[in-house]
Amino acid sequence: MGELFDKSLREVIEVSASKSPTPGGGSVSAIVACFGLAMASMVGNLTLGKEKYKDVAPQIKESLKEGNDLIGKLEELVAADMAGFNNFMTAYRLQGTTGEEKVARETAVQKALKDATDTPVEIARVCLKALHIADRLSVTGNKMAVSDVGVAVLLVEAALKSALLNVDINLPMIKDQAYINKVIVEKEGLAAEAGRLKEKALAEIRRRM
Repeated sequence: MGELFDKSLREVIEVSASKSPTPGGGSVSAIVACFGLAMASMVGNLTLGKEKYKDVAPQIKESLKEGNDLIGKLEELVAADMAGFNNFMTAYRLQGTTGEEKVARETAVQKALKDATDTPVEIARVCLKALHIADRLSVTGNKMAVSDVGVAVLLVEAALKSALLNVDINLPMIKDQAYINKVIVEKEGLAAEAGRLKEKALAEIRRRM
């Protein structure tokens, strides 16, 4: 399903609702973040060309470019998340009869688990970058569309937290405690910073509405 972004929206919803395990939570979180970035970009595009906002045009253009790049990154991460789950299932189904096979299977499973954890962490990192864009647009974006920046903020923060749930479900199965500790520190930092940016941006949005 590497061509997920080439499907119609109806098809994406249908396959997400089906018994197929992919696209799962991490992939859907990334897709939601794309919609959030789309809302932020819409506000940016509604701001460009307006005489009232000519002084912030360079910043708006930079935000639009960055947002477009992040959408491209999220598209890659959707594919990576789906591949990661498939790789985990392949490793999980490996034969483990002899001692050597058991060791090989466990090694493959642990690697696949880390890969399947790294991807949603990266999705959360991208979401945080998206929140920074939305935060800037809460100040500089067209006042007539500022509520849509709020939509972007809420969607992207939800996507970040949702992606991190996919981290939480994998960590108990991972045996590398140093890796677990590193991931926990990062995910807590990502969630905290996302919450801070959300509240900051929403306060500015409400002030301007």
